[in-house]
Amino acid sequence: MNPRSVIVEPVISEKSYALLAANRYTFRIHPRATKPQVRQAVEQIFGVRVEDVRTVNVKPKPKRRGWTAGKRRQWKKAIVQLHPDDVIELFEGQEID
Repeated sequence: MNPRSVIVEPVISEKSYALLAANRYTFRIHPRATKPQVRQAVEQIFGVRVEDVRTVNVKPKPKRRGWTAGKRRQWKKAIVQLHPDDVIELFEGQEID
């Protein structure tokens, strides 16, 4: 699988920014991507050393619009722990107050 298709986009949220202090980065990933594929993709795309990868299947939230009930789609995210000396520049300089 292509590294660019493994990592879909970074997750921008308060929780993901709180994890930046611990050198952990959160990404939305392909639903069938495995931990070794995520590790290789992050190392190739950003040129950093990955120490740990944790994946989570995010359950769909129920939504309503009038009488119609439905759900958002399910997705998968990965929380990547980097080596203490490495940083991903994509997330730096963006502070949430």
